[in-house]
Amino acid sequence: MKKHSTIGLFFVLFLGFCLISTPATAQKMETLLSGDVSHGGFGGPVVKFSSVDGSLGVWVGGRGGWIIGFSPEHSLSIGGGGYGLATNHLAPVQDNPFLRKYAEVGYGGLELEYTNRSYQIAHFTISTLIGAGGVGLRDGDYESIGNKAEAFFVMEPGLHLELNVTHFFRVATGLSYRFVSGVSRDGFKDGDFSGLNGVLTFKFGSFR
Repeated sequence: MKKHSTIGLFFVLFLGFCLISTPATAQKMETLLSGDVSHGGFGGPVVKFSSVDGSLGVWVGGRGGWIIGFSPEHSLSIGGGGYGLATNHLAPVQDNPFLRKYAEVGYGGLELEYTNRSYQIAHFTISTLIGAGGVGLRDGDYESIGNKAEAFFVMEPGLHLELNVTHFFRVATGLSYRFVSGVSRDGFKDGDFSGLNGVLTFKFGSFR
């Protein structure tokens, strides 16, 4: 609490200094990026398709972000997302003949996305996710079994084509590549969850 009070006092003193030191005749500020900065936000579901341990894997989740528009041509969104494996994938190591074990995987983290000319009906975006995830085990009824999940690092850059459906709804389709590091459980390895993804994203929000 004391730390927060000190920070607040410093902010008030700094603001007062700025107001006192403002010259009577103001000049236009020079900035690296011209134009007014605008703001918006979005959120929505995401579906991804990839190869998991040699078979088709479907990942479902969602993402959202704060949109910062630097100019009509360039904007950046800062947010986060989380995804889980929805399909059945048997663990390579099955040590109980009466219990079939399946992968239980989820991951998420910080997501950054650059959008070019978002005012056009069709435009492209470049995204990247940096975060972490966990690999656990479950049975056929989606009940977790065994010890706690094993953590791993994940990074996922992507390129997408985005369509403006309405002023508040957009659809994006594209490709991403998921890099996973740190998996070594019940026969699973990094390569089982790394690889190319087909991505379908639905965005609802206030766009610049």
